[in-house]
Amino acid sequence: MTVADMLDELQRNAEANEEIRQKLLETRRQKEPLIAFCKAAQELGYELYPMDVIAAGEDFHAQMKRSTNGGGENSPKLDGEDDFYEMFFASIEE
Repeated sequence: MTVADMLDELQRNAEANEEIRQKLLETRRQKEPLIAFCKAAQELGYELYPMDVIAAGEDFHAQMKRSTNGGGENSPKLDGEDDFYEMFFASIEE
């Protein structure tokens, strides 16, 4: 299962279970929120690690850029589009 798959499944679980949602939201208040988030995810059975979460978004964005315009720099990055971590929280905070 990819990082994106795990985040999608975790998001669905957080939306269905308020206790899980609150546990994950609480990690945002920690001194090292990404590390706390990954630890909470691991406790829930998801093998998520900080560098994997960071790299997944960057890799996904790089693949998208390569797939358009021959991979040139004609498609500038939009703010946050490569940040799976922030997109995850934006989806469960609503």
